Amino acid sequence: MSVNTKSPMHPSLQFLILSTITVGCMLLGAIIGMGFITVLYGANALTEAVTFNSAAPHFANTIWIFQILSTTIPLFLAPVIFARLIVSEPREYLKSTKVYPAVLFLLVFAIMMFSSPLIDFLGTINQKMALPGFLKSVEQWMREKEDLAAKQTQVLLQMKTIGSMLFNVLEIGLLTAIAEEFLFRGCIQTIFTRWTNSIHWGIWITAILFSAFHMQFFGFLPRFMLGILFGYFVAYSGSIWTSVMAHFINNGTAVLVTYLYQHSTIKSDPDNIHYNYIIHIFSLIFTVLLFFVYQYCVKQKNCQDINGKELG
Repeated sequence: MSVNTKSPMHPSLQFLILSTITVGCMLLGAIIGMGFITVLYGANALTEAVTFNSAAPHFANTIWIFQILSTTIPLFLAPVIFARLIVSEPREYLKSTKVYPAVLFLLVFAIMMFSSPLIDFLGTINQKMALPGFLKSVEQWMREKEDLAAKQTQVLLQMKTIGSMLFNVLEIGLLTAIAEEFLFRGCIQTIFTRWTNSIHWGIWITAILFSAFHMQFFGFLPRFMLGILFGYFVAYSGSIWTSVMAHFINNGTAVLVTYLYQHSTIKSDPDNIHYNYIIHIFSLIFTVLLFFVYQYCVKQKNCQDINGKELG
């Protein structure tokens, strides 16, 4: 399949420039965040955040400021700057203007629900990962990173009121979904699709980078699988909003279930829910079947990919 592009810039250079813009935006956001924290809470708050002193006053607020200013906003700005100012193809790289049938919303929701046990299965396998003896120091470092990420998530997901829960749904659910999908399924997936001349390679490479970006090695496989799902949602529909919705469902559901558990509305710990193999098999079967339905609906509505070619 021939992949056309308006931009004369090679995809490898595009990826390098996009990566540079992203890192630059994140560094600038971190500097601004440190300034805000110093003004609001004093210089000691920075030290307490770096040393992860969760008992310190305003600790949760400092973590949120860093999260929003050094991650969420930069991950949104970088792809927008790249698509509009560098390659001047916002429609092709952001995919935010494509009109798609409303039934895809329902199918995305169903796929995300039915794929949950499959994602859990991959997570269980990933947690059992063990490196060879000569790499034990690497494994220890990976687990330390994983534990630190878990502690940070625990701080961010402390929700005492409905208002704090709604804020988390907005930030962790919606805004994070928009920012990450614009960057990964928008720009990066388009770059690698054009670089490899293959939609499928573009999706899988992007899914690997998406999972690796989070630096949670023992959650790599489930996040990789989510990246594949998000990637095909966009590739088949041509619209970024299908993957944004899927990403929002995944993150928002986690926030909501955690809130309900914290307030004893539900008894099952969301971090310790596991399924048996029969449910895992049915999850795989129904996820695949629903994807065929999704693909069929796209064909019926004559949705096209970013290069004007029908997907099938």
